[in-house]
Amino acid sequence: MPGKNELEKRCIDTIRFLAADAIEKAKSGHPGMPLGAAAAAYALWTRHLKHNPRNPNWPDRDRFVLSSGHASMLLYALLHLTGYDLSLDDIKNFRQWGSRTPGHPEYRHTPGVEVTTGPLGQGLANAVGMAIAEAHLAARFNTETCKVVDHYTFVMAGDGDMMEGVVYEAAALAGHLKLGKLIVIYDDNQVSLAGSTGLTFTEDVAMRFKACGWQVQKVPDGNDVAALDRAIKKAKKETGKPSLVCVRTTIGYGAPGKQGTCDAHGSPLGEKELRGAKDTCAWPDEQLFYVTEDVLKYFRKAVSRGKKTENSWINAMTDFRLKNQSLAAEFERTLAGGLPAEWDAGWPEFPAGSKDIATRKASEMAMQAIAAQVPDLAGGSADLNPSTFTWLKGLGDFQSPSAPQEGLHGMVGGPWNYSGRNIHFGVREHAMGAIAVGMALHGGCIPYTATFLTFADYMRPPMRLAALMGMRVIFVFTHDSIGVGEDGPTHQPVEQIMNLRQVPNMTVLRPADANETLEAWRLALANTGGPTALIFSRQNLPVLDRSLCAPAAGVRQGGYILWESSHLEPHLILMATGSEVAMTFEAARRLAKDGVRVRVVSLPSWEIFDRQAQDYRDRVLPPHISKRLAVEAGIRLGWEHYTGLAGDSIGMDTFGASAPGPVLYEKFGLTADAIVARAKAMLQKG
Repeated sequence: MPGKNELEKRCIDTIRFLAADAIEKAKSGHPGMPLGAAAAAYALWTRHLKHNPRNPNWPDRDRFVLSSGHASMLLYALLHLTGYDLSLDDIKNFRQWGSRTPGHPEYRHTPGVEVTTGPLGQGLANAVGMAIAEAHLAARFNTETCKVVDHYTFVMAGDGDMMEGVVYEAAALAGHLKLGKLIVIYDDNQVSLAGSTGLTFTEDVAMRFKACGWQVQKVPDGNDVAALDRAIKKAKKETGKPSLVCVRTTIGYGAPGKQGTCDAHGSPLGEKELRGAKDTCAWPDEQLFYVTEDVLKYFRKAVSRGKKTENSWINAMTDFRLKNQSLAAEFERTLAGGLPAEWDAGWPEFPAGSKDIATRKASEMAMQAIAAQVPDLAGGSADLNPSTFTWLKGLGDFQSPSAPQEGLHGMVGGPWNYSGRNIHFGVREHAMGAIAVGMALHGGCIPYTATFLTFADYMRPPMRLAALMGMRVIFVFTHDSIGVGEDGPTHQPVEQIMNLRQVPNMTVLRPADANETLEAWRLALANTGGPTALIFSRQNLPVLDRSLCAPAAGVRQGGYILWESSHLEPHLILMATGSEVAMTFEAARRLAKDGVRVRVVSLPSWEIFDRQAQDYRDRVLPPHISKRLAVEAGIRLGWEHYTGLAGDSIGMDTFGASAPGPVLYEKFGLTADAIVARAKAMLQKG
């Protein structure tokens, strides 16, 4: 029988060369980190990670996030070896069409992959969201005798992650919140794709994280398993701070001509260098994808260990149900992601005659009612609650229970601990988006974020990844147009709505009034297949008189006939979204007085409308009616999707300006008068 140290070495080398062989076979990939960080990954996965390979979705498992997603073969090797449903043939099919081992890890594509990573920094920021979700659910459901939420979030990150600004944003917030169950293993190999990190990255990362309130340790030899083990143990004991373990590794370890250089980073080693690496590690070169029986047996202990650990949790859940029947039922509902019964009861009403109200304010009123019925809703804004109105009043601030509170105050009221549902993200839009995605990935939360629409650009990467992974995250955006007014063009979004509409699997809703706002929130909460962007106005808007036009429930089809002047076929179709619907309705009624048969279509969500049956869409927008005019206070490019070549649109072709909102609408030609004039010109063309 081999000695423990010998078996351990062969286990680590098995990780290394499964990865390197797969990359070589694919003729593409990133071998550097799998070769260099294999020992750190081995120490974590065999000595610390709480998981069950036979049930990757067990709720109380530790989360493992490979933030350096380009090192995907490191993760795939671990998943295969520890017994996940990932075969050796899957490893051999790395990066190929239809493969379960794509170039970067993809959530819901490969068993055991917790998050889609690749864009650097996103994974670490997602992990902060996972740690927030764990802390929040623990505070909400654990009792003195039953701990049903009790796990860690582990991250492996590299130099590239640490260079990204989103990591600093997320790390600063994690340190402030004292997320003690977040542990990051930093693969500090001092090499990036273009060369040594000395070209661009000479800061003291350890001191930066210390300044953010993290516990920081250093492991000088990335192959020292005992030292790695001690560091992770110490990190787990520090419950009052997140932990960073800086591990000095050698990228491309073993490759004689490439180790320690950027040549080992982003392309296969090549036959000669791979053979040299295997010789360095005394690894048999004649057989690819080499796994000995004793190595596999050792790794597969994770299966029995995981089953035993999960069974202990199942027993704890049984005890939890006996002692806390209603709380346990609520916990199980939360984990399943369903909404409570009568979740949309008691919402505000906006009858005909209601005073004008901004949709951001109507949203605030809706959110208070939602929060009372849907305890899973949690989130916040990028320091903009007084403007976005996205607080959950009286439901507490998510803060560390040990945070000093003297002299501090919030605006929402309620508890100041991890049970609080208002997360103060600070002016950190990029991290806010990524953290919310991590909360959704963890499960048990319906996260929302809020900022001005113009700053959607700051959080575009996590929004895209939320759509790619199909995560239920609600992105609230207010101050949606030139109606922002005096703040000027820097704060007046003109291209952002159309940009968001181009993201696959993103649902965008721009309601026209308070009642459409309620429907938009209903759709967002029920949308479990992807993120929703809710777009709200800063300025007050009329509450449409529904005795004169169709019910706001038409929003559920994405677009609907709001009003038409005649039961006869219209001469003209006017389309609009958001704050431009009321003026379009006014223009239509004026056109009708002049004998024009006109239809007004409210189109708050292109995505939902396009998913409707063809016959419904044709009823709303009959294909043979070519006279169509769209109105929206944003760029016009894209509206041809509905107007067609014979139609037209009124919108923005430039940035905005600094002036009162009504003045800007007049100066940029977004008025009922302008709509009437353009419509008549279209009709005169025949």
